[in-house]
Amino acid sequence: MSRRAGRALAALTLVLGLGAAGRDGFDDWVGRTELPGLAPATSVEMLDRNGVLLRAYTVADGIWRMGADPGRVDPLFLKMLIAFEDHRFADHSGVDPRAVLRAAWQALRHGRVVSGGSTLTMQVARLLEASGTGNWAGKLRQTRLALALERRLSKDDILRLYLTLAPYGGNLEGIRAASLAWFGKEPARLTPAQAALLIALPQAPEARRPDLDRTAARVARNRVLDRMVSAGLLSRGAAEAGFSEPVPAARRAFPALAPHLTDRALAAAPERAQHLLSLDAGVQTALEALAGKALRGTGPGLSVAMVAVDHKTGEIIASVGSGGYSGADSRQGFVDMTQALRSPGSTLKPLVYALAFDAGLAHPETLIADRPIAFGSYAPQNFDGAFRGDIRVAEALRQSLNIPVVMLTEALGPEHLMAGLVRAGVRAVLPGGKPGLALALGGVGVTLEDLVALYAGLAEGGQSQALSYRLDGAVGTPRRIVSRAAAWQVGHILAGLTPPPDAPMNRLAYKTGTSYGHRDAWAIGFDGRHVVGIWIGRPDGTPVPGAFGGDSAAPLLFDAFQRLKPQFDPLPPPPPETLLIGASQLPEPLKRFRSRSAEIAADRDAPVMAFPPDGAVLENAGDGLPVKVRAGRAPFTWLVSGRPAEVAVRQRELLLQGLGPGFSEITVIDAEGRAARVRVQLR
Repeated sequence: MSRRAGRALAALTLVLGLGAAGRDGFDDWVGRTELPGLAPATSVEMLDRNGVLLRAYTVADGIWRMGADPGRVDPLFLKMLIAFEDHRFADHSGVDPRAVLRAAWQALRHGRVVSGGSTLTMQVARLLEASGTGNWAGKLRQTRLALALERRLSKDDILRLYLTLAPYGGNLEGIRAASLAWFGKEPARLTPAQAALLIALPQAPEARRPDLDRTAARVARNRVLDRMVSAGLLSRGAAEAGFSEPVPAARRAFPALAPHLTDRALAAAPERAQHLLSLDAGVQTALEALAGKALRGTGPGLSVAMVAVDHKTGEIIASVGSGGYSGADSRQGFVDMTQALRSPGSTLKPLVYALAFDAGLAHPETLIADRPIAFGSYAPQNFDGAFRGDIRVAEALRQSLNIPVVMLTEALGPEHLMAGLVRAGVRAVLPGGKPGLALALGGVGVTLEDLVALYAGLAEGGQSQALSYRLDGAVGTPRRIVSRAAAWQVGHILAGLTPPPDAPMNRLAYKTGTSYGHRDAWAIGFDGRHVVGIWIGRPDGTPVPGAFGGDSAAPLLFDAFQRLKPQFDPLPPPPPETLLIGASQLPEPLKRFRSRSAEIAADRDAPVMAFPPDGAVLENAGDGLPVKVRAGRAPFTWLVSGRPAEVAVRQRELLLQGLGPGFSEITVIDAEGRAARVRVQLR
């Protein structure tokens, strides 16, 4: 080898060695890069049963920043973003030398910056460190970090970080927060114009904010649309259509459905980033609107709460804690009234009757006395102060009479009723610590949600239903509250109640209640699939004069069911073991209930039905049914199946009109409100 050749070989060896050393040093320099946190804090999200966003919470610094998955973003947006910002994103390793050289050449040629050389990865590096781009040190740091990110993360991971962190003006970060705020929807489906605006905004998020400068936003958006035509991603016609699409003038509010329940979910599991709840966003929206409508024009301080449940699964479908989530007015809307302890009024009566049926104390056809009684010093009164005399148990429940249910509670034992509440999952709070007879009339504190759980158990054949608002929540072990037959009998009785005026004539088993002093008005009902509970009152517990469950809460109950679904699900048939017989066929002990402890005041002058006898089967003569009353004080009012037939008549015998074929209940009420009734069948 010649001396010249030797020198050339040595020089080449030196250059290669220096290049290798430089490369190794460069690799080591990139490898030693300290990475910032790659999991930025994102908004906690509450999702409904179908994955629809119910509510989101800002991160600690008040930023709306929501996690974004490229797979759930409109594919056209992703193509447009890469074409506009970094068309070689899939090929470079963090820095695109071609883009850098192009940007430098354009800057030299025009004397100003015409285009940037930053890749999407470099932009992610800047966003992760919240660093500026105005000095060479910052650029060098971003370059180093971008190269390191490409070595540690996949392209999808880098894109995900960009979609999460990109600024969109104000306190908006990330594609999902921006799409929800500017367009009111998730970014899964975007128009070309919407995609173009969301690409343009991060370049100058404050200067191009549509709510601050719609003209700047529109110009920037249209520039992106033009570029997409040049890139071959959009046709000229599609771009022209995008030019005419209006730019949003203001931000939209983020979804804030079920605020009380979502606050509960967050408090119960603050470590979760996403909560999958059993709520249905559509039903929740409808019931919140109904609650707000119900309070319009009402007195100060009034609130309303609603709970809707699938009693087959125990899943809460909707939960409305108040008519408006605010503490700024007298309604105290921030108080979750589905969880407040209130007196349930008459809504516990169905459980009393079901327990009495199971204990063999009564049957729906059993006669029970509705007359003045006393248990020592306790003398319950009916809500209207009147007495009906002997009445069938089923009708006593339908009319929500107090005296019969207290007599049954005394025979059962209040402790037995309390145990039934516990089996149903009701966390009842007794004011005095020990249950008494007033328990049957609402002398206990319960929540709306627990009452709905009780009725869900009755609707499910007497089997308790533990309610849950999480789709992945633990399901409690069902417990038997009452027998299937008793649960069906109570539901069948309640389904015979006449719906409120203008409500659909569907068979909805429901019960109303009004607490002492008109502090709470209730209505709870079920069909073959769902239970809905309504509460109306004041959160501070002050009375609401004139508020009755039947007048105020019951119409809301039927309205809520109509918003829940288009048709009611039919109630189930009676289980085989149900005793379906008339009063005359009952065993002797079940024909009439007699209290062993109550002191029943004698009322020898009370009206007595002389004709027809109870249980009579008569031929329909077509010209009216002869009736006769003995004793009592005129004038008399005659009812046929609860509807007035003759009012203020003084004669004791007459032909009663309005009876058709089948069973009818005939009631006569005298001037003092005392009543007698019989049930007959016309053929």
